[in-house]
Amino acid sequence: MAKKKFLFVAQEVAPYLPPEKISSLGKEVATGIHKRGYEVRTFTPKWGAINERRNQLHEVIRLSGLNVTIDDNDHPLLLKVASLHPTRTQVYFIDNDDYFDKLDSDIDDVGSNRPDNDQRIIFFTRSTIETAKKLQWDPAVIHTQGWMAALTPVYLRQLTDSVPFESSKIVYTVLPEDNKVSIDPDFFRRLKEEGVKEDFLAGYEGYEHDTKLLHRMAIDNCDGVIFMTDEPDQELLAAVEEKGIPYMRREEAEGNIEAYIDFYDKL
Repeated sequence: MAKKKFLFVAQEVAPYLPPEKISSLGKEVATGIHKRGYEVRTFTPKWGAINERRNQLHEVIRLSGLNVTIDDNDHPLLLKVASLHPTRTQVYFIDNDDYFDKLDSDIDDVGSNRPDNDQRIIFFTRSTIETAKKLQWDPAVIHTQGWMAALTPVYLRQLTDSVPFESSKIVYTVLPEDNKVSIDPDFFRRLKEEGVKEDFLAGYEGYEHDTKLLHRMAIDNCDGVIFMTDEPDQELLAAVEEKGIPYMRREEAEGNIEAYIDFYDKL
């Protein structure tokens, strides 16, 4: 029987970033799912803190060169790849000098305090989806993890050019973020320019432009949710229950890849 294809879109993956709680979870999911018989491809930003030589990243010329236009400015994609040990699963790194180089003002490895976070998320999302199309990757499950990946479910469900993935089941993980990410007030305008419908965005007018907005938008466009926070945010949990989709709490999922497999099988 052919292996199921699995697309993992992760905000952080160890050992490319230091093995802290979020990056370690990224590695645990990617390698654990592979060991359970899935064919895995992982996408993550090429953060400036990632050492290319040490981690043996190299550019994939045939998949680079995409220009993502945001606010009438073209931002070129550089796609790099490495093998995640010990499973040697492919990890694709979305890179762009404008968005992912490390800045002196960054308060962490992902620059969660930057004023252009919404543009960075849009660039990462568009680049990931378009690259997966070029790879002709038709996954049974698309698992997205963290605020940087939160737009992936939105684009896959709200934009018609994502039709190749319409049969994929989408899972979103709410991570235990230490920092509250702020989002530019022009975020909705940029999403409209991307093709996201105004009536969809109107449902979020009462939200502050921050991490919780991103979580809610992802939840509203996925088939299952995993809460890796100590306690699920009650508003987000209510949204999941109202939608009637399955979810897991941290105590069920933590360190238990078999629970992930069972969860995917229920979708």
